[in-house]
Amino acid sequence: MEFKASVNKLAQPLVQELINNADKLRLGVQKLANGCTVIDAGISVPGGLEAGRIIAEICMGGMGTVSISHSSYTTNWPLSVNVYSSNPVLACLGSQYAGWSLSHDKYYALGSGPARAMATKLKDNKQEPVEELYKELAYRDSHDATVLIIENDALPPIEIVDKIAAACQLDASKLTIIVTPTSSLAGGVQVVSRVLEVSMHKAHALHFPLENIIDGSGSAPICPPHPKFVKAMGRTNDAILFAGLVHLFVKGSDEAAEKLANELPSSTSKDYGKPFAEIFKQYEYDFFKIDAMLFSPASVIVTAVESGKSFRAGKLDNALLDLSFGA
Repeated sequence: MEFKASVNKLAQPLVQELINNADKLRLGVQKLANGCTVIDAGISVPGGLEAGRIIAEICMGGMGTVSISHSSYTTNWPLSVNVYSSNPVLACLGSQYAGWSLSHDKYYALGSGPARAMATKLKDNKQEPVEELYKELAYRDSHDATVLIIENDALPPIEIVDKIAAACQLDASKLTIIVTPTSSLAGGVQVVSRVLEVSMHKAHALHFPLENIIDGSGSAPICPPHPKFVKAMGRTNDAILFAGLVHLFVKGSDEAAEKLANELPSSTSKDYGKPFAEIFKQYEYDFFKIDAMLFSPASVIVTAVESGKSFRAGKLDNALLDLSFGA
């Protein structure tokens, strides 16, 4: 991959900003016995929108900009998150994507953020990335400190913390873990801020050459939180599925750009058409039974930079958004 900036180095000033302003941002910060710093962004503290915004930028490895504003794009839900990155493949897939599966006893979580790009495992007596994706990206990061974001409503057990530090080949004192419950305001913001990331992930699934994606931006409405996990998760997904808007700038032929635009929107999926919480229940709460093509923005614009032509596909669905957010 071209321009291999360090997502870990770029994220550290943002991590320090959370720690330095923990009281202002209503975050909990504690040091564990092994020296790891854990930031609570909504379990036993309020957290909030601004904490979620900064955490979203940390998730993107300091290579994306996230802002919160009001938009008239959606009829009843004006509060929106806007995301852009000038290296969306590295920011989104190389850092933000929640691709690291972590478990110990009954605790299970997906890890996202810069630590993923450092983490390795021993396979056939040699170190390999913990995720196959990094082989495709031809990217591996190294730095003297790292951070991982965990979406869960409980702090991780020390065994998971030790496992993360060991995989990154760092002392636990050089590791920060940020925990964002889905039902919290900060958690909601950081998930909805993945609107650009889901388009990168789907482009990858559609076998569009990632090296041809040169820039990107996205927006989606910030969902009202819900105390029940499945409802909260459903709303964060629906914000993107029903009202996410993404604009990608790509190299290559007009035909390839148009094909990507037509295949990207969530409405191309066989599972599209009802709130995510209902779909999840229908598949007996098994994520892997859901059509993978569903996880994408509602509406896309793909601009072919070599010809200057833009291709549009997908649609905003205010009725489904109201059904999800108002339920």
